[in-house]
Amino acid sequence: MPEKISTPEGARKLVSEFVGTAFLLATVVGSGIMGDNLSGGNDGIALLGNTLATGAILVVLILAFGPISGAHFNPAVTLVMYLKGDVSARLSAAYCLVQLVGAVTGVLLAHAMFDLPLHQLSETQRYGGGQWLSEAIATLGLLMAILLTGRVNAGAVPFAVGLYITAGYWFTASTSFANPAVTLARSLSNTFSGIAPADAPLFILSQFVGAVLAFGLYRWLYSKPAD
Repeated sequence: MPEKISTPEGARKLVSEFVGTAFLLATVVGSGIMGDNLSGGNDGIALLGNTLATGAILVVLILAFGPISGAHFNPAVTLVMYLKGDVSARLSAAYCLVQLVGAVTGVLLAHAMFDLPLHQLSETQRYGGGQWLSEAIATLGLLMAILLTGRVNAGAVPFAVGLYITAGYWFTASTSFANPAVTLARSLSNTFSGIAPADAPLFILSQFVGAVLAFGLYRWLYSKPAD
């Protein structure tokens, strides 16, 4: 039965997606600022701090909000769950909207916590074929981690996601954004984890391509053999 969003249960799901996405972005951007402040100009150390904080918060947020909303925090994840038939079109659209608003809210909170101007535009250029390929691969791998792990052990999904993103920061040229809402929100932060607004659209396109490929691969891997 399609989910209704105009119910207390629907409201709880949307609030969970908003709060979880806000905390995710506050962590991504805030840990980037902290790492940059403390690293003495060593980008590797700053990225390591950013990585560990992001991987850790993902585990916590998925454990906390997963039983309520499914803990998508990511329009690419929501798209695949819609394609699987797990969420309705209406709820999927609502999820994507609150994820985006939550992501921007998280960025603003990170700026406020570090006494930075709230409204910023990133000047960090992330452009080129290697970057776009990285985002497609990053999102493909993230969705495969969710889908395949969830198929055999749903309780392990938070750890699979946290570990995958921790690795993705380092094995992809783009540092594994793998999330359209994250990408848009990070374009509004001229800090360590930012992305220039002009570079965000192709990141997002690559992410959705990776998500659709992941769904197709998942369907094929678990397809029933013809009689």
